[in-house]
Amino acid sequence: MADRFGKDPREYSISTKEFVKDADGKLAGLKTVRVEWTKDDKGAWKMAEVPGSEHTFPAQLCLLALGFLGPETAAIEELALEKDPRSNIKANDKEYKTSIDGVFAAGDCRRGQSLIVWGINEGRRAAASIDTWLTGNASLPVAGSFKQRQFIKQAPKLQPELVTA
Repeated sequence: MADRFGKDPREYSISTKEFVKDADGKLAGLKTVRVEWTKDDKGAWKMAEVPGSEHTFPAQLCLLALGFLGPETAAIEELALEKDPRSNIKANDKEYKTSIDGVFAAGDCRRGQSLIVWGINEGRRAAASIDTWLTGNASLPVAGSFKQRQFIKQAPKLQPELVTA
């Protein structure tokens, strides 16, 4: 990543404090603060903010990866999304469409607690499904980073004659 960005663009040990909106109410950035992890007298990990480490990152999109906490119920209820018996967002396995047109769900919020590789796989597949929904044709890579292709059945071509030298 350093080859492309000049340095490793990933940030560790930060906590997001606030979402910054632009004049139209759209996401414009994330206000963060660095954190430090230390153990208390009993050996339990404690997080403390580092004074003076506040920083705002420009952003137009923020994806929340909440791990094993389960899906956010307020968003599910506000959108009136259909849930499965385990309170996950109900979405089909192929296109990741929910009960609301234009709303997609993948990863832990759809399948429940699982391995990160499943989340990555479903995220790629959901992105391709969203691309198809928006544009009519997916041009994004899916599983294994191979581009998804649409094949059109064509008339068989004539076999070329064998030419020998």
